[in-house]
Amino acid sequence: MIIQQAFWVAPARNGLRCISLWPAHKRPSITLPLGCHGWEEVSGYDENLNTIRTYQVCNVFEPSQNNWLLTTFIDRRGAQRIYVEIRFTVRDCSSIPNVPGSCKETFNLYYYETDAVIATKGTAFWMEAPYLKVDTIAADESFSQVDFGGRLMKVNTEVRSFGPLSKNGFYLAFQDYGACMSLLSVRVFYKKCPSVVQNFAIFPETMTGAESTSLVIARGICIPNSEEVDVPIKLYCNGDGEWMVPIGSCTCKAGFEPDNGNVCRACPPGTFKSTQGPGLCLQCPPNSRSTAEAATICVCRNGYYRGDGDQPDEPCTSVPSSPRNVISIVNETSVILEWHAPRETGGRDDVVYNIVCKKCRADRRSCSHCDDNVDFVPRQLGLTDTRVFISNLWAHTLYSFEIQAVNGVSNKSPYPAQHVSIDITTNQAAPSIVPIMHQISSTMNSFTLSWPQPEQPNGIILDYELRYYEKVSCVQTNTARVEGLRPGTVYVVQVRARTVAGFGKYSSKMCFQTLTDGKDRGSELREQLPLIAGSAAAGVVFIVSLIAISIVCSRKRAYTKEAVYSDKLQHYSSPGMKIYIDPFTYEDPNEAVREFAKEIDVSTVKIEEVIGAGEFGEVYKGRLKLPGKRELYVAIKTLKAGYVEKQRRDFLSEASIMGQFDHPNIIRLEGVVTKSRPVMIVTEFMENGALDSFLRQNDGQFTVIQLVGMLRGISAGMKYLSEMNYVHRDLAARNILVNSNLVCKVSDFGLSRYLQDDTSDPSYTSSLGGKIPVRWTAPEAIAYRKFTSASDVWSYGIVMWEVMSFGERPYWDMSNQDVINAIEQDYRLPPPMDCPSALHQLMLDCWQKDRNVRPRFTDIVSTLDKMIRNPTSLKAVANIPAVPSQPLLDRSIPDFNTFSSVEDWLAAIKMSQYRDNFLNSGFTSLQLVAQMTSEDLLRIGVTLAGHQKKILSNIQSMRVQMSQSPTTMA
Repeated sequence: MIIQQAFWVAPARNGLRCISLWPAHKRPSITLPLGCHGWEEVSGYDENLNTIRTYQVCNVFEPSQNNWLLTTFIDRRGAQRIYVEIRFTVRDCSSIPNVPGSCKETFNLYYYETDAVIATKGTAFWMEAPYLKVDTIAADESFSQVDFGGRLMKVNTEVRSFGPLSKNGFYLAFQDYGACMSLLSVRVFYKKCPSVVQNFAIFPETMTGAESTSLVIARGICIPNSEEVDVPIKLYCNGDGEWMVPIGSCTCKAGFEPDNGNVCRACPPGTFKSTQGPGLCLQCPPNSRSTAEAATICVCRNGYYRGDGDQPDEPCTSVPSSPRNVISIVNETSVILEWHAPRETGGRDDVVYNIVCKKCRADRRSCSHCDDNVDFVPRQLGLTDTRVFISNLWAHTLYSFEIQAVNGVSNKSPYPAQHVSIDITTNQAAPSIVPIMHQISSTMNSFTLSWPQPEQPNGIILDYELRYYEKVSCVQTNTARVEGLRPGTVYVVQVRARTVAGFGKYSSKMCFQTLTDGKDRGSELREQLPLIAGSAAAGVVFIVSLIAISIVCSRKRAYTKEAVYSDKLQHYSSPGMKIYIDPFTYEDPNEAVREFAKEIDVSTVKIEEVIGAGEFGEVYKGRLKLPGKRELYVAIKTLKAGYVEKQRRDFLSEASIMGQFDHPNIIRLEGVVTKSRPVMIVTEFMENGALDSFLRQNDGQFTVIQLVGMLRGISAGMKYLSEMNYVHRDLAARNILVNSNLVCKVSDFGLSRYLQDDTSDPSYTSSLGGKIPVRWTAPEAIAYRKFTSASDVWSYGIVMWEVMSFGERPYWDMSNQDVINAIEQDYRLPPPMDCPSALHQLMLDCWQKDRNVRPRFTDIVSTLDKMIRNPTSLKAVANIPAVPSQPLLDRSIPDFNTFSSVEDWLAAIKMSQYRDNFLNSGFTSLQLVAQMTSEDLLRIGVTLAGHQKKILSNIQSMRVQMSQSPTTMA
């Protein structure tokens, strides 16, 4: 949204100011006494023949024009960036007869920020204020004559913006310095994002940021009757007053449904909504009802219930009726019960059956629960079949069995479970198992055993049967002597009892041992030694066999793995030396992703906020919580929707590359998300962002040793990459990330081949095709696309220069072609301000034209380590070369001989805001300025480090030019 503030041009009178711009809805009832030398207020017509009042100036025949127009104080209303639309006409200088060379076709726009109204008709503020220049305005079209109706031809409209603003308001000023022009109208406005309801959250009206590229965070508040789904709830307001990148959302509470996307409406009676979310209200399920609005569940009617696992949208149900038609089949001390299902299941399909077993006296006067040893097959409770087998009952005993039918709501009913009962009497049965045996005595060839009577004899015990490998004679007592055994031998013995109904089951196996005959146990052990040794040897052979098999298998697996990549580079060129494998050599690039990048479950990744935009989609800050590991902050690159398969492969190629690296100065890949949307690359989070912007934000805040430490980390990471035979191709400070501990890590892998033109990093299309970041690229890479570790060393030298200049742009405002020409003519960047000579010499070594004589990254790491161990080597500051190369003088540094005053020189280097600082401090000539130092700049009020560097750089170039032009000094 654009908030406009229209202004009109007030009539002029003799006075101090030239024009006064007032809000259209606050036009004054009387005109101010305004006026100024050089400008006139005239009546005319616009392009639609409407009468207008304008200001014009046309003193083109008089030299050194300096005509100013000033607005009244303008309240900025909280805006940080202001836009100015100017409608004007300019006459073509060539159409004016005998016009001197000082005629212009441009004018300047300035602003001055202040907290209060300070310009009045009795002051000369408008001519003395230290304005900040917005821009020099040039006409797209100029006119050469005026028609008979007095209508100005070819009206121009230009829009400019400035900021950031922090004070209450500002003045606008227009400077004419030799043009023939008319100012028709001025419109001042700012932009903001309107109040909006999105994702059921209300976002307030939000001003745009200080820059056109700024994103301003707006926090959302859930609308009534809604709740947060994910926090924080955010929208980002961009520089055009548009909302973008929603994060988090709200949804309607339980009992409320969405209506038109921005209202949560209560569910009417007879409906319900059980959960928070986008769903709609539902009709109450059968046997339930809701009598009030905003119901989250419908209450069951009397006699109906919901089970513990039932969902609110399921109907209410009741308990089943009792089972039917029970049949019993008795076999000695076991019984089979069968029955039919209940006629009514209560409206449910989860009916199961429980068996209650009771043992009763013959007269039925009392019953007790059955013993725990009674078996139920398949089970006693939760039967799904209508049949059960019951065993281990007492013989000749009356039992009562109750068969209960229950379902998922039986425990909710106040009434007992519906059931049916049946009584049965068991028959004669064999005795139960003998519980245990005891050894009473033992001799060399016999032992005597004893055991108790079975717990369930089921009649009179006739005798017992004892077996120990062979069946022996039956015995009538519960004691037996077993003879004819071998001395010192262990025997396994079982026993069972018999009645007239037959034998019971054998007891569990028991071990008993006869005595030895006194023979030397040592000799017995010696006799067994060969067997023991043989067993041990066999065990050793078995273990060795296992090891051999595992080695053979691992070798086989390794061979198979290597065979897959036989057409690629080997994993290891020598023991312990890992070599980089280009993922684009894989026939299926997805195979490279699976090989080198770990797949992450998307549920472990939580996106929090957007921190930038990449080539393929947004970049977010988030958190990663892997099972068994602590939670980490991570950076998340996403692949925007609507991608094609090639974009997906190119996007994931960076992960395939990064996943092969493991070094403290290389950005660490945490993993990828490829099995859900959006596709993500998850890396460690670097709190301070890109190195170039971080240095610019902290200009002059770090010591030389700290800067060298950063450079050492970058070189260590590049040394690791070069040893893996990986060539980065796009090494620059913008591709170095910095964490909270000032550790620098190399990043941006695989994307250098997709460089695009933009204003922040213009690239160059080489004759061999492809985009190249010229300012960072070695000459052989520009000319022949010859990228090697040596070309990365050249780029590293540029990174050194960026670091030591606190993020200055290499080669300043020179064009790409000028940079190429300058390098070809052996021009090299001069040392940044206060740069140690040892570091600048290392930069020059990196910029050797012959790539074979450039240092290797191993040498660079060693050199920087020596500097860190010996800080005194960094005290000598490098000097600016006496004679810079001509291309730089031609393109980047203005020729001071073309300036007649200090004011002109400052305007040429875009430092006009310091004109009064220089002149009031006595620096009124270029010869005096050429002698200035950094202390002089501080003394006169130039405190910004970036401005100091720019002015000092131009002063140093001025000295060089003066040394080459002695006549000028005279």
